[in-house]
Amino acid sequence: MEQTDCIFCKIVAGDIPSRKVHHEDESVVSFLDINPQAAGHTLVIPTEHYTWFQDMPDAAYDNLMRASKRIARELKAEHKADFIKLRIDGRDVPHVHVHLIPQFLQKSS
Repeated sequence: MEQTDCIFCKIVAGDIPSRKVHHEDESVVSFLDINPQAAGHTLVIPTEHYTWFQDMPDAAYDNLMRASKRIARELKAEHKADFIKLRIDGRDVPHVHVHLIPQFLQKSS
């Protein structure tokens, strides 16, 4: 159910270039955010168009979250982050997307 005006559907279709990283298969694609909040800020999206995560079929949601978990582990190791912040969105770009953002705890001296 591709939305012709959806930028993420265009990325999935290959009509818009992106820096795909960590994961791509028939149901999920991940790529670097163009306005990163931290180095490695990655978006994970379903290849099918859904605006909100609660509207996704269970299998699509499971695939999205399993891929996000695996990518979060890779990002944590790659960036030596203390943890990965996760946010599920669909507002600014009306296509479900998971933000994975490496985070670092402040060390007290």
